[in-house]
Amino acid sequence: MGGDHFVNAEVIESSTFQARATVVFTCLLAALAGLMFGLDIGVISGATQFIQAEFRVDDRTIEWIVSAMMLGAAAGALGAGWLSATLGRKRSLILGGVLFVLGSVLSGYAWSPETLIAARVVLGLAIGVATFAAPLYLAEVAPERIRGAMISTYQLMITVGILVAFLSDTMLSYSGAWRWMLGIIAIPGTLFLLGVLLLPDSPRWLFMRGRREEAMRILHRLRGDVNVAEREAAEIEEQLKTPQRGWHLFLENRNFRRSVGLGVLLQLMQQFTGMNVVMYYAPRIFQEMGYDTHGQMWFTALVGLTNVLATFIAIALIDKWGRKPILYTGFAVMATGLGVVGTMMHGNLAGHGEQIFTVVMLLVFIVGFAMSAGPLVWTLCSEIQPLKGRDFGIGCSTFTNWVANMIVGATFLSLLNGIGNSATFWLYASLNLIFIALTFWLVPETKGVSLEHIERNLMHGKRLRDIGE
Repeated sequence: MGGDHFVNAEVIESSTFQARATVVFTCLLAALAGLMFGLDIGVISGATQFIQAEFRVDDRTIEWIVSAMMLGAAAGALGAGWLSATLGRKRSLILGGVLFVLGSVLSGYAWSPETLIAARVVLGLAIGVATFAAPLYLAEVAPERIRGAMISTYQLMITVGILVAFLSDTMLSYSGAWRWMLGIIAIPGTLFLLGVLLLPDSPRWLFMRGRREEAMRILHRLRGDVNVAEREAAEIEEQLKTPQRGWHLFLENRNFRRSVGLGVLLQLMQQFTGMNVVMYYAPRIFQEMGYDTHGQMWFTALVGLTNVLATFIAIALIDKWGRKPILYTGFAVMATGLGVVGTMMHGNLAGHGEQIFTVVMLLVFIVGFAMSAGPLVWTLCSEIQPLKGRDFGIGCSTFTNWVANMIVGATFLSLLNGIGNSATFWLYASLNLIFIALTFWLVPETKGVSLEHIERNLMHGKRLRDIGE
């Protein structure tokens, strides 16, 4: 009897370990979609000055080349909800991978600014689909106790992709080989495409499609405990009694409109922190500080490294400290960093010490974003939407992300040329201060709370900031 108990305990422990390993592997592989996103953000930063020289185009054309990806991503995000619901989260990621490889190859062979803009639109379509499907997939596969950390891994992979792209650009900048900068990312794109074929489908999506037996088999494998899997399946099936009908729900239900509105606001807040100004135009910013081409590229690589390292802060704290305290801290740090950068650039930055101090404060800003709004906004947007409208809600917030991203990318050089570098950074610093107040009034604390509990509070009409209680 005692021996049987020992054997059963050993089997349960082994099953639990295998389940944890499966969940981590699955989430890491899906989060590689973030790597694709990061690579595409990063490569254009180092390539713009060489593209400008070869095609002899002005700053406005460069803004269009940079922001074309966001235009495609906005279009991809519009169709991503339908794709994710119809084809499934996994197949949406596969489609994103195919488009990414095609867009990367076309970028490397671009023979005119117009061709390059078209290639960037294709890349954008890939990223638009992937940035919708990946966080949604992660939210539905990860157990709630580690959901925040797993979704934050998606943001970490974005930062790793940016760093790899910055380092690649720096190495290739000595020869000015911008075509290789843009085309070489087709290689990791192909590896991602092969890897994502190994992923299981989302159990929640399978339940939505009426494929219960398959969903339970995957859920058992992911959770490693039959009772836990059965309990989660019961919660999902209870929610699915009301069918997925996002648009109709948006028109009919005020509470759902509130959650969609909050998701849209969160993405606007993330984009207007000014982070992507630095990501897309870092070499130009360092040029404004007085550095030569190689100095610009190496400092840009340092920006990427700081971004990666600071993201670990979010992964470590998100399920311990909570969402709101991290957001407060991040917005305050970002406002301070950009405010000081603007003040320093208001002078002449004549001394080397002043230049280095300004670079350090820009890196402080990067730390503030990477530990807070970067990963947490994606986490919150996936948590606050009710299951029956989740595809629609996340689709709206993802679309907003890319429209706001496009506005940032298409206006920064114009702002620099119009109001000057110091006023531009002061503008973004002021927005970060406003975001602290918006976080207090509207953003809920969702740490350790099940998606189903958040939905019940939302639909019962609780204030948005209270739906995690």
